[in-house]
Amino acid sequence: MSEFSGKTVLVSGGAEGIGFGIAQAMGRQGMNVVLGDIDDAQLRLATASLEREGIAVLAQKMDVTDPDQWHALGAAAVARFGKVHMLVNNAGVASAPGPLESANCKDWDWVIDVNLKGVLYGAQAIVPLIKQHGEGGWMINVASMAGMVGVPYAGAYTATKVAVVGMSESWHAELEPYNIKVSVLCPAFVKTRIHLSGRNRQDHHRVDSSARKDAYNPDAEKAVNPAATLVENGIPAELVAKRVVEAITQGELYIFTHPDQRAVAQKRFEAIDAAFERAAASPVVGDVVQDGMVSFGL
Repeated sequence: MSEFSGKTVLVSGGAEGIGFGIAQAMGRQGMNVVLGDIDDAQLRLATASLEREGIAVLAQKMDVTDPDQWHALGAAAVARFGKVHMLVNNAGVASAPGPLESANCKDWDWVIDVNLKGVLYGAQAIVPLIKQHGEGGWMINVASMAGMVGVPYAGAYTATKVAVVGMSESWHAELEPYNIKVSVLCPAFVKTRIHLSGRNRQDHHRVDSSARKDAYNPDAEKAVNPAATLVENGIPAELVAKRVVEAITQGELYIFTHPDQRAVAQKRFEAIDAAFERAAASPVVGDVVQDGMVSFGL
């Protein structure tokens, strides 16, 4: 019997893409599934798909940028299934890439609110529910390879994914005494609709406040996003989900899905290590030792 059998997973952005893939994979491991998503129509399709497989599912429309909606989803999960054991902070968006000089603060606010604050709000609402039953559990935060290596012309997205990696490392140590295992998923390109994130952009985050949501043009958004083809040719979300199950079973903190990206990350780590060497050789700071300094580490 799977160690996940009979337990409950809650997935934000769970109606499609990576979120749905993980929800489906955990459901096949015997978990009850709770889906939260801003897209009500897609949520109904996802629910029907899981139910056809005999997976127990609860779905509720929610916006991850609203803490109250997170708490409502958590309460609904406990009311239906008794306990929550796993949180998957998956919901995420990406604005169209562009040079920093032309970056729109509305875009940055939107990406930060969903990708960064949404993860914080999810953790604050759901981790206490996992702690409550004392059985331990899991938190999986979906970042990106952009969380490991900065992506030119994608400052807002990169900033939030770097933050999610750091938050996950912090919570990994913080939640260990409660037997809550934290993992951060860092995929490269996956076949999702993240390049069409504007379809779910909240009204208060629209650059043009007079724009109607029903006037959204996916072709126009795709046309200005050079990453669209890379996303559409990415690996299947189902494959990512299988890797997640494999990794959390083994207690991995960092979950990678594209081993060919290792060399890219290694260049960054080598550059960081070389920078420490230069600091050690510096006549200005080479002998600095911070007494009482908190030891940083995993």
